[in-house]
Parts: sequence; C-alpha cells; structure tokens
Amino acid sequence: MACFDTVIVGAGPAGLFLAVCLARWGYKIKHIDNREVPTITGRADGIQPRSLHILRNMGLKRYVMAHEPAKVYEVSFWDPAPSGQGIRRTRNASACPRFIDARYPFTTLLHQGLIERIFIEDMSKHGVEVQRPWAITAFINDQKDSGYPLQVSLKHEKTNETEAVRTKYLFSGEGARSLIRDMLGFKLHHKDPVSYVWGVIDGVVRTDFPDVRMKCTIHSHHGSMMIIPRENNLIRLYVQIASSTDEDFDPGKKVTEGEVQHSARKILSPFHIEWDRVEWYSVYGISQGIVERYASDNRIFLGGDCCHTHSPKAGQGMNTAFHDSLNLAWKIHHVEAGFADRSVLSSYESERKLVAENLLDFDAKYASLFSQQTPSTNGVDVPSRDNDQDEENDFVKTFKESQELTSGYGVSYPANHYNWSPSHPATSPLFFGKRSKLRPGYVMPSANVTRVIDANIVHLEQEIPLNGSFRVYVFAGKVDTSRQALIDFAANLQKPRSFYAAYERTDKATVSYHERHNPHSRFFTICTIFAAPRDEIEILEMVPPLLARYNHHIYADDVRDDRVPEARASAHAKMGFAANEGGVAIVRPDGHVGCAVQLVEGSGTVDALNEYFGAFVSKELGNDDVKARL
Repeated sequence: MACFDTVIVGAGPAGLFLAVCLARWGYKIKHIDNREVPTITGRADGIQPRSLHILRNMGLKRYVMAHEPAKVYEVSFWDPAPSGQGIRRTRNASACPRFIDARYPFTTLLHQGLIERIFIEDMSKHGVEVQRPWAITAFINDQKDSGYPLQVSLKHEKTNETEAVRTKYLFSGEGARSLIRDMLGFKLHHKDPVSYVWGVIDGVVRTDFPDVRMKCTIHSHHGSMMIIPRENNLIRLYVQIASSTDEDFDPGKKVTEGEVQHSARKILSPFHIEWDRVEWYSVYGISQGIVERYASDNRIFLGGDCCHTHSPKAGQGMNTAFHDSLNLAWKIHHVEAGFADRSVLSSYESERKLVAENLLDFDAKYASLFSQQTPSTNGVDVPSRDNDQDEENDFVKTFKESQELTSGYGVSYPANHYNWSPSHPATSPLFFGKRSKLRPGYVMPSANVTRVIDANIVHLEQEIPLNGSFRVYVFAGKVDTSRQALIDFAANLQKPRSFYAAYERTDKATVSYHERHNPHSRFFTICTIFAAPRDEIEILEMVPPLLARYNHHIYADDVRDDRVPEARASAHAKMGFAANEGGVAIVRPDGHVGCAVQLVEGSGTVDALNEYFGAFVSKELGNDDVKARL
C-alpha cells in the first residue's frame, strides 16, 4: 500500500496552497479533486493586500500580475438620490487606507481558475499533480502503521476504480460540502438565523454607469448590488434577490439569468446596462457558519470553506483559505522535520478559528447592512472621498471599521507558545512586551532598508522567502554602542544547546557557497540591520563571522520613511527599537511576530530566546544554571 506524508482532498484555494508549500519543502503528497478540470468560471476573484504580500514572498505575485488583473484602490458608495428617483454617488473610500501599512494598498481581482493554475504549475515543478476526478470514500486512524497511522480509501468518479493509501495527515479543502467534515461528525454552527439569496453574474457589459471599473456598493429603492471589476473587461455583479425577513422568503427560489439582469437594470436606473456576453451566472444563499472543530487527533485537518461560510462580498473566502493553509503548512513541516513537538499542531485550530469567528461577526453585520435599503440622502452634500463627517451611514462605518481585518493586516493570533506574552513559559526580563511596537501574533511591520552587499533598497520583510524558517532580525543599532552585544550574541548562538546550534544542518560543511538563507540551519534565517548609512558599514570588520555568512542579509537602516519622519533609523523606529540599543525580533515563518528581545552584552539575549523556543521545540535548550546577564 502506497504511503504519503499528506493526502489532500480538494483542489480549491485551501488545498492548492497547502500542496504548494509542502511540495516545495519536499513532502510526498497525494492530492485529489472530484472535478475533472480546475475551476473554469465563477467562484472567488479577490486577492487582498496581505495575501498578495504572501504570494510575492512565495515568488508567485509576478504570475498573478501577468494576467493583468483589475486593481481596486477605491470603493464607491451609491445610495438613493434625494429626489427619490435613481441613485447617486455619496462617497468614495480607499480600499486599503493609509493607516494600514500595506505594500500593495489595493485589492487584486482575478478569476479563481487562473489563480488555481498558478498553484498547479508550481506544484508540478516539484513533482506533485492533482489527480482527477477522484473522491474520498472513507478514512480511519487505525494506527496499524505508527509512521503512517491513517488509512484513506479513494474512488475514481468515472471508472469506479478504487485505491487505499496510508498517510501521516489528511486535509480537507473540499469546500462547503465537505465529506471529511461530515464523516468526522463536526457540526457547522450558524451565527445568524437571517439568510439572504443573491444572484451573481460575470460578463462583459456596455453601460453609462460612470464607476463600472470601480468596486461599488449600490443601495437603491429597488434593492442592493455590488460591482466588482475583473480582468479582460469582465464585470461581476452581486444582485440582491431575497432575504429571510421577506414575508414570502424562499431560500430555494429559482431565478433566471434574465431576472437577475432585470433586477440589476432597475437598481442601476437611471443608468443603462447591457451584456455583450455572460460568462457565468448563479444564485446562492448566504449565512454565517463556523465548524465546531478544525482538527482531529492532530492528524486530520479542515481548512477553507469547509470550516467557515460567509458572504463573498467582502472578498474573504479565498484569502482566509490561503491563511488557513499557510498556518498549518509550516507547523506540519516543523513537526515532520523534527524541529517541533507534535502538540504545536493544536495551535492551528486555536489561531485560525478565532480569526474566522472575528470575520463572521463582521460579515454578519456587513451582509445585513448591505441587504437593507438605505434611505435617500435628503439633500445632504456629497462628500468627495474618505470624509469623516457625521453623514456616514452604518454601512460605510462598518466597511471602514473592518478594513484592517479584511486587508489581512489586522489578522492577529492569541498568546500561546508561539506568540509571547507575560504568561509565556519564557520569563526573562529582556522580553520587550508592551515597550515594543512589535506585537506578538501580529504581522511584522514593513520597512525599507539598504542591502549592504549591493546597495539595493529592499523591503526588509520580503528579503527572506517563505521557506519554513523562523526569521531572526537582529536590529544591531549603532555600531559604537552595540559592537560587544553583537559579538556576544553570535558567540552564544554557537553554544551547542542554543536554539540555533541545536538545529544546525548535518550537511553544513558541504552547503553551497551561494546558499543565502539557510547555510547553517533549515529552521532559521538571520538578518542584521545597523542604524547607520551603508557607506559606514564594513561587513568583515563589524559583523561576527557567524552573522557575516548571511552576507546578503546585512542591511543599513538609512532609508527615510514618512510614517516615522523624525527617525534617523526608520526600520528600528517602526519596530520600537532605539537606534542606540537595537533589539532582536523573532518572526514566525508566516510573517507574524513571535517575540522581541533586548540586545544586550553577555548571554542574556540568547538565553531569553532559548526560553522562548524551548517552549515548543523538540530538544532541550540552554543551561539551567546560566542566568541572563543584563
């Protein structure tokens, strides 16, 4: 019987993203999907700013942009006109406002099928193909093989051929109709009894509506609608059909393509719209639901739409699936590579379920307000954009309040062994806690620095690719004040029981000279950032040999940032580190902050990090007799 590291069921965003990560890290994958071909029409289409940031970190953003997707920088709000006849624009708002420090402050609109193909091509480069049309019929954790405790039964949908395989892990990316979820007996709990029926139609249109290439939310006396621009002149319309608050509500109501078009024309009146062609059309009901559990025995996991159902209008389904899979991928990798204890896998559910619950709370309110009719503006002046006057209605306020969450940059994880807090097992007084701007569980802020080796100005948070490694950012401050602390930090990293030396590569002596990111350890990549101009930094003189081996990851913090205009070392300032003292930031493989520690002379900094990593790694770290020297 064939054995695999992971069996993945479903080749939508969740399954494909997980497969891409694990395939790149060398795992043997069995990936099936019950569809004969990838998505052709319909489904998701929005990539939020944080997701695009991650795709760039994976080297995949260029392939997304090669399709020339639509980019939404602003959202236009339309409401009933004061006369009671027709609609008018009442407000524009930034899709990703400036208070969110995003590299890509826009939503990228591209058909899900094209995004799937990007993932499928990347998987193929690493020897993994999606087998179609295959479905799962049964699975059991029988423990008959301690290395591969799960047996999974599969069936070809056309030929009825069957196959049984063994695996370490089973992942459901099956979507809302997950057989694995149902076989586990995990219930989907709905947060709001109110549900809605909407029509969605993708096509090429002719219209005199002025904002047709913007994302628009439209409320009229004839109902509500959303416009989403797409690639290749396509437009997606979400058109309200019915609500469970209607007296004659029928959740199974059948509505034709022509009826949805007719409703769209009435909502857009007095503007005109006609379709050159319709690519896809559907009617769907929405409600907010979340599964009671995300995992079983730390062996069987659920991700994406089989865990949570919500409105598509906030553009969160595909993006949440990406983040589910990323969160799980690096944790499986660390367990299977011998770095972390298996118990860390329980943090997948505790972290990702909390995010889904926050999303569903927002979505329930957003969908409800969207489906309500907004009264006419009654002569109120029309603000131009991002105006904070009292005239904002509840729908606009909810939209703005949620933007950090929906962009992906507001996603945060609770305190646990990965995300330091005062209750963490690591108790060294050197942890920054609230004194730092780096908040454990949140995404690391962006920063521009100058790479010393080639004088390129680069995005610091993008310099380490998504390679499954923890990112160790040593903000070394000013050389004249931190020289000894930096020397001591490097020396203590080399002690056999340090978090770094304990996980050195066994093939370190033969690693390629050109290896930039993981020359010593597959689990850590080190960046050193000096609060000095580039021309004052001499790597051979100022950087200890261990850190100098990462010569492509040595930087000058000499690029001005208008978010901290008074700072002379902007990256240090954005992280909350003083330029004359520095500090060390530990960032998880997914880009979320783990902890921040002072950079001090002696062994204190490494001792503190030994405590932090010792809470979840597989080896005993540090020396109990050693006390941090402040």
